[in-house]
Amino acid sequence: MSTTRPNMDYWQERVDLAAAFRWTARLNMHEAVANHFSFAINGDGTQFLMNPNQMHFSRIKASDLIVVDANDPETLKGPDAPDATAWGLHGGMHRHCPHARCAMHVHSPFATVLASLADSRLPPIDQNSATFYDRVVIDENYGGLAFEEEGTRCAQLFDDPKKKVMVMGNHGIMIIGTTVAETFNRLFYFERSCETYIRALQTGRPLRVLPHAIAEKTAQELETYPEQDARHLAELKAILDSEGSDYAR
Repeated sequence: MSTTRPNMDYWQERVDLAAAFRWTARLNMHEAVANHFSFAINGDGTQFLMNPNQMHFSRIKASDLIVVDANDPETLKGPDAPDATAWGLHGGMHRHCPHARCAMHVHSPFATVLASLADSRLPPIDQNSATFYDRVVIDENYGGLAFEEEGTRCAQLFDDPKKKVMVMGNHGIMIIGTTVAETFNRLFYFERSCETYIRALQTGRPLRVLPHAIAEKTAQELETYPEQDARHLAELKAILDSEGSDYAR
């Protein structure tokens, strides 16, 4: 990692977000230049860091991230301002969900397959998928591109603080959390869980679904598993640093 840094506020959060962007692209969980991550930087969450308009995740650096104000439409006129759907979806999320300090929206392959099924529930068929047992919001009323009205509608579905994943029917997923590490870790494991489920369905054989008591017990145990999210992101940054990546510039 470079030992120098620009004179910018929230530098560590910028570096963490940049690493998450880079790794999301490496895992092919992004979609061209259409997806967005954000991180709240003020008390009520209405000001947040976000990727510049239509920059590929694999090129984003910490210093590239822009500051967006969910309460100021003039934000959209600034340099590299996010497109109207990014502002609509993430602005709505940060206005209506102050507990969503970080929000990651992608059209990742397997989660989007799940979002395309008539039944978008993720059954607890393994340890990873049990993480999300009774902790997913399913949006079954897709209303088109996520301009301001649609973004607000989606954000208001996060009315249960226990649920930090939204399967956006006919669209993709939204993952929320308190830190970048926590949110990215959740994004990673949800996509991995969806992959396991979709591949299991492809066999055409019966699923081994965990009973309620064990699924809930497992979910609670994983919620309190110490430091796994922070260590996950730290290791990814260490790999990027060893490769000479410029993400932290």
